[in-house]
Formats: sequence, structure tokens, C-alpha cells
Amino acid sequence: MNYGRKETKQKIKAASSRKKKYANWVFLSFFKTVLVLFLFVAVTGISMGIGMFRGILDSSPGFNPDSFAPSGYFSTIYNSAGEVTDTLVGSNANRIEASYEEFPQDLIDAFVSIEDTRFWQHNGIDFRSITRAAVGVLTNNYSGGASTLTQQLIKNTVFNGGMETSKGAKLERKIQEQYLALQLTKNVDRRIILTNYLNTINLGNNTLGVKAAALRYFNKDISELTLSECAVIAGITKNPGKLNPITGPDDNAERREVILKEMYEQGYISKEQQEEALADDVYSRIQNVDLAIRGNTTPYSYYTDELINQITEALKEQLGYTDTQASNLLFSGGLQIFTPQDPRLQAIVDEEINNPENYDAARYSVEYRLSVAHADGETKHYSQQTMESYIRQVKGQTSFEGLFDSEEEVTAAIEDYKAWLIHEGDTVIGESANIVLQPQTSFVLIEQSTGYVKALSGGRGEKKANRTLNRATDSVRQPGSTFKVVTSFAPAIDTCGATLATVYYDGPYTVGEKTFRNWWGADYKGYHTIREGIIYSMNIVALRCMNDTVTPQLGVEYAEKMGITTLSAADLNLATALGGLSKGVTNLDLTNSFATIANGGTYTKPVFFTKILDHNGKVLIENVPETRPALKDSTAFLLTDALSDAMQSNSLYSRPGAGVNSTGTAAAIPGMSCAGKSGTTTNNVDIWFVGFTPYYTAGIWGGCDANQSLKDSAGARNGGTSFHKRIWRSIMTRIHEGLSDPGFPVPDSIETAQVCRKSGKLPISGVCTGDPRGSNAVYTEYFAKGTIPAEACDHHVRITVCAASGGKPTAFCPAEQLESKTVMSVPEDSEGGTDDTVYAAPDFCTVHNGSSTIIDPSQGSGDIFGPGYIPEQTAPGSPYLPTVPSPFTTSPYSAAPGTTAPYTASIQTTAPDTTARGSEPPTTVSAFSQPSSDESSAPSIVPTVPERWHDWKYWDSWWDW
Repeated sequence: MNYGRKETKQKIKAASSRKKKYANWVFLSFFKTVLVLFLFVAVTGISMGIGMFRGILDSSPGFNPDSFAPSGYFSTIYNSAGEVTDTLVGSNANRIEASYEEFPQDLIDAFVSIEDTRFWQHNGIDFRSITRAAVGVLTNNYSGGASTLTQQLIKNTVFNGGMETSKGAKLERKIQEQYLALQLTKNVDRRIILTNYLNTINLGNNTLGVKAAALRYFNKDISELTLSECAVIAGITKNPGKLNPITGPDDNAERREVILKEMYEQGYISKEQQEEALADDVYSRIQNVDLAIRGNTTPYSYYTDELINQITEALKEQLGYTDTQASNLLFSGGLQIFTPQDPRLQAIVDEEINNPENYDAARYSVEYRLSVAHADGETKHYSQQTMESYIRQVKGQTSFEGLFDSEEEVTAAIEDYKAWLIHEGDTVIGESANIVLQPQTSFVLIEQSTGYVKALSGGRGEKKANRTLNRATDSVRQPGSTFKVVTSFAPAIDTCGATLATVYYDGPYTVGEKTFRNWWGADYKGYHTIREGIIYSMNIVALRCMNDTVTPQLGVEYAEKMGITTLSAADLNLATALGGLSKGVTNLDLTNSFATIANGGTYTKPVFFTKILDHNGKVLIENVPETRPALKDSTAFLLTDALSDAMQSNSLYSRPGAGVNSTGTAAAIPGMSCAGKSGTTTNNVDIWFVGFTPYYTAGIWGGCDANQSLKDSAGARNGGTSFHKRIWRSIMTRIHEGLSDPGFPVPDSIETAQVCRKSGKLPISGVCTGDPRGSNAVYTEYFAKGTIPAEACDHHVRITVCAASGGKPTAFCPAEQLESKTVMSVPEDSEGGTDDTVYAAPDFCTVHNGSSTIIDPSQGSGDIFGPGYIPEQTAPGSPYLPTVPSPFTTSPYSAAPGTTAPYTASIQTTAPDTTARGSEPPTTVSAFSQPSSDESSAPSIVPTVPERWHDWKYWDSWWDW
């Protein structure tokens, strides 16, 4: 082998070359591998990026130009005069839409200069702004975002303001936002984009859109804004909480200066305009406007509170909305709501309800809540009930009923209670006190011909919040005697064959263990008509009417037909006739039931709104009044006529000194026909008056929220029981000023007839008018056609009495002392005395008897009777049957002492005349027999008498011939 130097070098060189090549090969192989992997990753990444990007774009909201318009506008309520009465503002809804033409040019330029300088040039995405923002972030010199006005609009309308919580979600939204911005700019005019943007943005103080902001901060229309004011509004949008010109005027001023500088530099305004705007003391004006607005800010009215309920139900029933959907539309849908509320009438109601001179007392209750974390770690909650217990039990004021004499007294009581309750280490964690004026009232005014609710008051005193207790529509109270008309008398006349002249016996009345009496006490008046039951609010008449004629079931059915919505099976009892209900009624329902009577018997559902327009001005609901027949027109008129008498000065037909006066005279309106009914509940807890005129129906309730008595044995310290009628009269008198009185027209279904008020039947001349209480026992009554009674009075009886004793004559009473007299027949089963029993048939004479009277035979033409002699065959109680032609029937009776034969008589009558009430009935009665001692002749005639009265001892003369 050759191991020379040369050969060795060559071998070493060859070996080194192979190693180098191997290394190169390895490096090249590695590089190729890395490159392939990089390309693979790059391609994969790009593919995934493209896929993700495509997925983000595909998941973008569908493009619809209408979806970029702002949503959430407050709804506006208008009264019958076209005036705005309230606005319903929900979350993100205090917005008023404006058109592009309404915007002043300075306002447009201010927003464009500070928010999107190239708005009029770019295609929805401004790459210059994106680059500027990126450089600012890298150089720590960030001077603004990259979003255009178009993107901000999309963020506000499509993406709910961009409330993402992760960076990934925010990136996704940004990509979709830019994509939609390109689409929007391509398809929609830039002026529309800018208009939607300016109507959408949040400008602080729950104010959305520039038009609402112009009103809120400057109390002017947007078209009237100055350059300085435009810059103020444009400065808010970057940070509405911090840059609010009311709470942050200094920060807003700095932003306004920047905006005016940009406007000058971009050529929108001159240097002089910039300096003039900067010199404007705009923030003082803003504060003054804010003070005025806050001073005028009031809660929703009671009318609006109920209007919200009515519209919510209408949206659910007519359009199928859920409660949530209805609420969102009502408070954020930009609706225009038109109501029949009359501003003049509402002002009258508010003035009179809140006039302290209309009340006899001013007391105060308190709604109190207190939460205390005690030192031992226990948290307890207290209320006005626990405070009242403290006052009664700890303070010893056992008669305390929850009412105070002044607001200062309420405050002192609270502080005293807290001092007793709270100890060292205790912490008050919550406290509220709402002082309420008592007694309270509610008032409802309805135009019965349309069902329009023209005015409403849900309480007396300051209304401190929205949707508070509305005593006119939310509170259910016992209706008292007002319910007699609805549940007892209306159905009796309408469907049970009764008339206003139908009589019921007012005497002691017990059902089960319950004994009823009249409101004036245990003094009963005998037979009285339905008309009198209404005029004088007679409890027993109403109860007997329901029990004997109507039934509780039918009474409840009629109440529901007339609009009462709060009744249940628990009300199927006689107490319903007097308004004793399981729950009670609302003032709105009760007033509308009387409006049914006033409207000729047609029920109309109360109308709180006439029409609702949506945000675009299209009719959403046309509120056609819902009506149904509830009563015959004749029934409605008959009730109206009786209710009219209740408001006139009348006195119940009764013996001298025992009269009862009509119950509604204190509410009568001068110079205007009116009809109405009062009501008072047990212990004077609730007082009512509901009545109507040819124009309006109105109902007033009075009482204390916690059911304290208005008047008790201690007096009327809580208001008494008459203030409500004064208020009703005052309101209705003012409402009807200048209106003519058309009266209550008599329908064709009505006719008249004269009747006896003690029987409700045709009067008998000389008998009914001979009632000792006065000849007006006969009067002219209205009847539905076909219901005039055909029978004659059977409650008045004409008898002969001895003038010396007033008793029925015996055989010893001198003939010259005999006289005829009208007496009353009363029910056999009646217990206790009544006004009619005072005039019932007397017992036999106690003055003339056998020991004091001797009849001279020479003065007579018949037998001679000694002292005490009574023929056996003529003893009292022997029945005889007279013959009496139609229309009267025969009745058994006993012969007079000294006679033995039955009497025979015949009569002739003419039909009663249907003339005005109060005229003398023209009934003609002819008798063909003469008084005589002859046993074959009859001294009297006998009209119809019910079987139950046949036990009278003797009737020798019913008419004096």
C-alpha cells in the first residue's frame, strides 16, 4: 500500500468530502422537511382561517335594511282634545324619531367631524381609520377607534350595543359588523344611515336619539339647536355616563371644545363661529331646564295606570300577545294611544276630590316598613301593624285604630317606635314610610251613550309613584244599598213580573239566625212598593223582593249582565240584595252597572282608549265599544224614574212623625235631571253614591283604606257619612254647566195607571183614599205595557166603628155614633208592630156594653134587647156570604150584631184612567142596596178579600152610603 504524504492527503481529503456531503444532505433533508411542514401548516392555517372567516360571515345576521332602523320608542298618550297626557317609557325606549330634514347642518357636521371624518367617502369601512388606530396602539398614542358611524349603527341595532364578554366573541362581532357595513353602504342611502344612527345613540339620562336629547337638555325642538348645543349633544355619545352635560358638565365642555376644533379644522365652521360657540354659557341653560323638567315630572295619572291595564288585556285578547310582549310593545313600541279622557272634566274631578274644604276630617295612615339586623345576628322585618300593636299594647292606647291627626304625629310615632325597638349594636338595613291622607275617595265618570270613561280618580292626595293603588279600579269594597237596584229590583221588574207598584211587607224579618232591619232602625213601615224601596232604601223590601220574587241566583246573573265582574258562588245568598258580598265591587264596575240603566238597558264595556297606532302610524287596534242588552228599555226607564225620586225631596207615606226621607237629595244637581242611589255599609265603613244624568254616569266611593269606621259612637272624627254626596254634587254641577236639560225620555214601551200604594193594585174609590195617613195613598205609576194590575186593592178595608171608642160597634153602640173608617189588613203571620198595624181593624167597642147601654124600644123598629143581650145566632164569628159581581169576588163575613141574614150588594166599575200621578181615580161604584135593619137587605158591599183575612169578626159596612 502507498502511505506516502500525497496519498495520505488525498485519502483525508476524500474522507472529508464525503462527510461534508453527508452533512449537506442531512441539512437539506431537514430544510425540506421543515419547509414542507411550514407550507402544510400555512396552507392548513390559511384554509382554516378562510373557513372560519367564511363561517363567521355565513353566520352574520341576514341583511335587511329595515333591521338597521332603531327600535325602542316611547309610546304617547293623547286625551280627547289631542293633547299629550303621558308618555310610556320602557328600558331603552326614551326615543323620539326624527327625519334627516329635521337635523340642523351643524348637528350633522359635529357628529361626522368627531366620529367619522370620511363618512361621506368610504364604503362602510375606513381603512385609514383602521391603520391610524393600529399605529396608535403600537406607539401608545391611541387617538380614536376605527369604527365608522355605519358600524356603530350596526352595533347598536343588530348586536345590542356590543356586550360581548370574550375577545373571540368580540372579534367575531367586528368581522360581521364590517361585512354588514359594506352591505349597508352599498344598498342604503348614507343620509338614511346617518338618520338611523342619530335616532339610535344613547345620550344619557335615559335619553335615546338626538331629538329626545334636544328636549331633555334644552327643552326645544331639534331644528332649533344652536352650534354650541349641537356640539354638546355630539360630545355625549363617546361616554354617556361621564359626558352627561347635567352630571358631568366639565367633562362635556372639554369634549365640546375638541368637537368645535375639529369642525373648524375640517372646514365646517369659521373661526368666529368656533369662538362664539365656545363663549356660550350653555351649561347654565341646561341646569335651568333640568330643574324645570324635574319639577314638572309627575307619576302616571290614575287614568293612565288603568289605561295600561286595559291596553295590555286588549293586546292579549285581540292580537294574541303574551304579557311580556304586550308590555314591551306598550313601553317600547312607539305607539300612539288615543283616549276619550276629557281634560276639562278630569281637571274638575281632580280639583274637587283634592279640595280639603269638601271633607269634614283630615287624618293620616302610614304604610311603614322597617328591616333591622339585630346585634345577635338575627334580621327581622317590621310593618305598620307591628307599630300599631306597640302603640296599643306598650303605650296603652287601646282604642288606637291606625289613624293620626297630623303628619307630624305620624313621624313622631315612628321615631318613638324605633327608639323602643332598636338597641345598641342593631343596624337599620331598610326603611320606608308612606303617609296617606284619610278618608280616601275614588271617582269614575262615564259617558253612558258611548261607554267612554271621561275622567277617573283613584285617590285623594299626592300620587307619589306609577302604578300605585288605584281605588277606582283595583280596590274591591262592599257596595251597600246601591246593590239593591242591581240584584233585587232590576231583575224583579225585568223578568219576574214585578212592577214599581209591587208591594212587600216591611216588618220584622229573620232568615236562619240572621235578623234584618232597616237602616233607620227597628221601626217597620208595613206594605211598601218597589218604588219606595228604591227611594227610601228599604232593606226589608229589597230582601223580600229577592227572596219571594227574584232568588239570589238570578240576582247575581243580572249583576254580571250589568258589568259586575267580582262575584262568585259565595254570593248566592240573600245578603247580596243589600250589597253584602264575599269580596266586593270596584267603583268602575258599579258605576258602569248604573250606566247600563242610564243607557236604556244596554251594557257597554268601559272604553279607556279609542284607537292605537303603531310606530309607523298604522292602526293596530280600533277599539269598537263592546255592547250587549242587559235590561229592557222599559225596565231601565222605570228604575231611572224611581232613582230620580230618590234625589228629590220626598217623605215615606206613613203616620205623622214616623216618616223617612229620600236618601239622595244632598246630591241633587240644580237645573239638571238626575237619578241615583246611595249606599252605606255596616259600621259606616264604606259610603257610596252612584247616579246619572242624561249625559254622564258617575260613582263616588269614600272610606278609609284600612276599614276604619267613618262615624261611630265617638262621632264623625274620621270624616262622617255625607261628604261623598257633596263632592258628587259639586263635580256634576260643574260638569253640566252650560248644558241643557233634556230630561229622561219616556219610551213607547211605558204606560201609566193609578194604583193604591199599599197594595200596588187598582184603587177603590172612597176606600184607598180614605187611608188615615192621607189621600195620596192613590197615585199614578209608570208600567211596562201589559203589566198594569187587573185586581183591585185588597189591603184597604172600609168598616163601621163606634166614634166614641174607635172600636167595632157592639149591639149597645148608639146609631148616631157609628161612622165608617178605612183600615189596613195586615198579614196573619206578621210579628211585631208596623206602620200598617197601627191602622188595622180595631177590637170591639169597650165604651158601650151591657152595663151601660139600654136600647129604648120606641126608638127602634125591631126587637127589644136588654143589657148584655146578644142573640145566639148572631154571635161574632158567624159566617155569611154576600153576592158581589165581577170584578170583585165574594168573601165570607159575619152579620152585624142584631141581624141574622147575609147581605147582598152589587157594584159597577169603570176602568182606571192612566193619567198623571196624583190625580183622583175615576172609578165609579154604584150600590143597589141600602142600609136597613131589615134582615133581607144589606147595609154594605164587600170587595175582594184574600182568604187569609176571612177570620175578621164582622164587617158590617165597607162603604158608608
